[in-house]
Amino acid sequence: MQSADRIPWNMVARALLPFALGYFMSYLFRAVNQVIAPDLIGELGLTPGELGRLTAAYLFAFTLFQLPLGILLDRFGPRRVQAALLLIAAAGALLFAFARDSWSLTFARGVLGLGLSGCLMSAFKANALWLPMSRVALGNATTVAMGALGVVAATTPADWLAQQIGWRPMFDLLAAITVAVSAFIFLSVPKDGNRAQGETLAMQMRVMSRVFADRVFWRVAPMVAALSGTFIAIQTLWAGRWLVDVGGFDRTSAAGILMYMAIGFVIGSLTTGWIADWAQRRGFTIAHVVGGSFVIFATSQVLILLKVPVHPVVPLILFGFAGQASNLGYATLAAHFGPGTAGRAQSAANLLLFAAAWGLQWGMGVILDFFPGPTEGAVDPLGYRWAFGLALALQILALYGYLRADRRKTPAECPVTSDL
Repeated sequence: MQSADRIPWNMVARALLPFALGYFMSYLFRAVNQVIAPDLIGELGLTPGELGRLTAAYLFAFTLFQLPLGILLDRFGPRRVQAALLLIAAAGALLFAFARDSWSLTFARGVLGLGLSGCLMSAFKANALWLPMSRVALGNATTVAMGALGVVAATTPADWLAQQIGWRPMFDLLAAITVAVSAFIFLSVPKDGNRAQGETLAMQMRVMSRVFADRVFWRVAPMVAALSGTFIAIQTLWAGRWLVDVGGFDRTSAAGILMYMAIGFVIGSLTTGWIADWAQRRGFTIAHVVGGSFVIFATSQVLILLKVPVHPVVPLILFGFAGQASNLGYATLAAHFGPGTAGRAQSAANLLLFAAAWGLQWGMGVILDFFPGPTEGAVDPLGYRWAFGLALALQILALYGYLRADRRKTPAECPVTSDL
């Protein structure tokens, strides 16, 4: 390995780990509603549509803040931006703990989403700043794996804690932990990573317009949005409800199965990063890795749709293992646009991703409302076939456009350092 490609382990500990912990908190908050859903339904009498709306409010706030987030990251650096946003997230967690109806819960989830909207992009920006470009894909995949550990925490551990102390005190505790992570980032990350560019707002917006006009961006971003958007929508809410409504599992058993899916997510995040790192050094492209992973991802969804007689652990582990592979597209954008514009390009893609995740998560709830089950809050299995099946069709269309463009030999996979 050439010295230029060596991983700077001191920066991993001081800079990259703190941001990875922020993403851990982001995914924990994003997924925790799947285990406290019985509490919310029982206490507030929520319908599937209402549950989808309040849970998706987190994703809606994510979507709204992605464009200003990219500008802030490129201008002020991830250290200051992320530390401030996490304090907003802590406030959102407290609001959620004190909320008394579905709309106040929706507002609190929105504040949480705003405060946690920068966790992944801040980490990706930090990776682009402090890692050799050839190791960014591995760094990004490792960051996603830390988020996957947050999903693990949001299954059986969160369910146990909520049943022991109640879901409201649990959110009080999570708020305090979020403040601690914010302080860790602010005090540990080197200040020289801010790298403010000194551009005016008008100049930065012109760069954003060029990002949105870029052909490579429109090859990568819709694929990331469709695949990862579906993954987030199902993983963070509807997988748990599917286990109850279709699988017939009780709350504790469903949380245990969700933990296996989360473990698959951890393993898949690391594995796809290593595979992408290995493949690029041998002449393959990220598109090859994404396409291969989608075969596994689509298979898991078909097993769920057809209710193949296997234990639900099997398709959900496969779903968790392969569902995040499309995030490798962010490394393509970082290489194509260069470190100076990577934050804005990746945040623009993230805008499409979370718009898709928000629409899919809420939209699935709306579809499920048309298929009521025998008890309050339950859903007929046919509703899940419609909701999940339409999402799979969207993924196939987006992946076809991505791979078709790759066969035309676009320059997306080449390490381009242009800052536009």
